[in-house]
Amino acid sequence: MAAALVARAKAGDVRSFEALVRRYRPRIFALALHLTGSAHDADDIAQEVFLSAFRSLHAFEGRSEFFTWLYRMTVNKALSAFRSHKRRREDELDEDPRVELAVEVDARGNPVRAAELRQSYALLVEALDALPSDMRTTVVLVTLQGLSYGEAAVVQGVPEGTIAWRIHDARRRLALALATEQPDDAPTPGTSAELARMLTGYELH
Repeated sequence: MAAALVARAKAGDVRSFEALVRRYRPRIFALALHLTGSAHDADDIAQEVFLSAFRSLHAFEGRSEFFTWLYRMTVNKALSAFRSHKRRREDELDEDPRVELAVEVDARGNPVRAAELRQSYALLVEALDALPSDMRTTVVLVTLQGLSYGEAAVVQGVPEGTIAWRIHDARRRLALALATEQPDDAPTPGTSAELARMLTGYELH
């Protein structure tokens, strides 16, 4: 389906390209959001990515999946945006959209639970953002975007074994950071524990 849309879009069918945008924009926005921590930046990046894709569609040769081509552009733009303001103030972490989305899922409308979870999730996101950029990108691609090691390897232009090593080492680093920074009375996340489970493969304790 995607390949047919790409072929028609390359032939000049604007509606087919619009269909590709509708199909992939949510994933591109989510990827940019996880890498930048800014909904505003993520929205701008998504627009830039599809504009760039439209302008250079003739150069897409189909040697990889269309979405991995989009992902490569997104990663480059998102990492650049992150570097431009990576030292956010600690008091901004409570307003991080990644934290708020996870809290919304796990608190289930309970404001007391939400307040408790927010601290744990802010620590987790802070630890994620402190990872080396290549490793952080790998974690986001595999754990939050659901890419296989092979797909993540194509996006990042590295061997599949490098992806496996990065995931392993990232989990170790995140576990160490959380064990060091998380207070003893920190709450256990809710049933989905979205960020904790998907980023580290284990539940926060």
